[in-house]
Order: sequence, then structure tokens, then C-alpha cells
Amino acid sequence: MSEPEGSTNGRAVHRESGEGDPLWAMGALMEVKLRSAETGGAIGALLVTQPPGIATPFHVHFRESEVAYIVEGTMTYRAGDDVFHLEPGGMLFLPQGTPHAFRITGTSPCKWLGFVLPGGVEHLYQEVGRPAEQREMPEFSGTPDPAEIARWNATGPEYGLEVVGPPIPAGV
Repeated sequence: MSEPEGSTNGRAVHRESGEGDPLWAMGALMEVKLRSAETGGAIGALLVTQPPGIATPFHVHFRESEVAYIVEGTMTYRAGDDVFHLEPGGMLFLPQGTPHAFRITGTSPCKWLGFVLPGGVEHLYQEVGRPAEQREMPEFSGTPDPAEIARWNATGPEYGLEVVGPPIPAGV
């Protein structure tokens, strides 16, 4: 049986701090720490740093489950009808097909590790975002770029992502 392109052929994958493909998307710095191709498609991992106040729309991933682990900062996370307040060391598992959204809360950026099982959705972020010029959050006005929103709406369904509602309101 042949290995998928980019597979490690059964070898460990290692990334140092500051390694991983950096990109900017929706006001965030995303660092691809583990590509799905490196794991035969089993998992992908991103280190995400986002500014306070940023919020995703309520959306569904139909192809993968997700795990979020908070490293720094805080976020409010809606999963279905449940709302969770996550702090450093907090973690959330989100089963495939669960509608969800989150908002970065507090006054400082939130840094979190995101894992997708199976991997692959990292390609969506690479397609709609752009390569980061440096490993820091991009300039962000507080309002997403309409052209980037259009790319998300056009490309998301190709990756099994569907927007089903508005973001979590501030203060929830």
C-alpha cells in the first residue's frame, strides 16, 4: 500500500516553537503545526492567535470533529445550545456536525491549539487567507475584510463548512 503524498511513512513529525506554515485569515495568525498529509489524513493541527472581540459566525463542519485547547487568553464557545467559557488549560471537543461559534473575550489576544480529525480543513484556511509576512497577528480593524468573507462563503462548502447563523453577541 502506498503512502499519501507528504506522508511521513510511519515517522514522527516534529515542529519547534516558531515552526509551521504561518498564514493570516480573519484577523488571526494561524500556524499550521501538523498538515493532514503528514498523518495520512488522520489529523491536522493549527496554533491560532486572535485579537479580543473577534467572533466566528455560527457554522458547521460536516467532515471533521474538532478540539480546541486554550494556551493564553479566553474565549466564549457556543456548541449547539451549550455555551462554554474557556480559559488557559481549558479544552473543548466538538463532534463532527455540531453547529458552533466562538468569540475571543477579555482584553488580550487568545492563543489556542486547534485539532481537526480527520485533517484537511487547514487547506481551507490556506486558500481563503494569505501567507503571513511575519509571525504576529495582522493589522485588524475589528471588521472582517468583505473580500475575505466572500472567499469564505464561496470556498467553505467545498470543505464541508456551512454558515448557519450569526456570531455570538459581545457580552454573552
